[in-house]
Amino acid sequence: MTQPKLSYIIWFSQRTGSTLLNHALASTGVAGDPREWLHFQHNNPATFKREDLEQIWKSGTTPNGVFGLKTGFEQRWIDAFRTMFELPQNATMAEVWSAAFPNCSKHIYMTRRNKVRLAVSWWRAIVTGEWHRNFGQQPQEHDISDKYNFDAIQYLLLQSTMCEAAIEDFFSESGIVPLTIVYEDFIQDYEGTVKRVLEFLDVQAENINVAPPALDKLADDAAEQWVQRFREESQRGWENRRW
Repeated sequence: MTQPKLSYIIWFSQRTGSTLLNHALASTGVAGDPREWLHFQHNNPATFKREDLEQIWKSGTTPNGVFGLKTGFEQRWIDAFRTMFELPQNATMAEVWSAAFPNCSKHIYMTRRNKVRLAVSWWRAIVTGEWHRNFGQQPQEHDISDKYNFDAIQYLLLQSTMCEAAIEDFFSESGIVPLTIVYEDFIQDYEGTVKRVLEFLDVQAENINVAPPALDKLADDAAEQWVQRFREESQRGWENRRW
């Protein structure tokens, strides 16, 4: 199996625009196909084999040898790859990762400034089952007026924070300086952001037209009401409100 000439990883927590970026980069034909290959097809490091990894290389690589993957940080995959490649315990996480994904010199970090809106968006997706909406698709009808759940949103807020802390620890340990994509900026400058990623990857991007956004935003009035309700309930009794 021919290894990728360049591997890059999109690190993300939920609801930061990673799927939108995945579609955009895949549409260029020169930037791999950075899907959640580890999760959609396998999701169990204990049964993951070398041939599974090689199939991922094949699936996520474009003809120019560029491979892309998007993932949230999970220690269990680091442990599985360390065992698979018989690497010592003192090998850094980045060294382990590079054994599994050859020539992995590029890292993209997707984040979102407003973590409350992130958590509300995540909870909305869970209760409606609508994680993405294709561009121009008719919105689904959802009655979620009674689905607000303070504890669930607070839990998802913590989940996203811990996920980002793990990713940032991974970067810090190995001296990695990623390209950071902020969700709020991405949706304001979609095409410019995609071109910036292509430039960061050092792929030939001349005469490449960036495909229009493949997905529509899901935020609605109900989600905004949840944001404001969570905002109020979280700070109830605070002497110095932060937001």
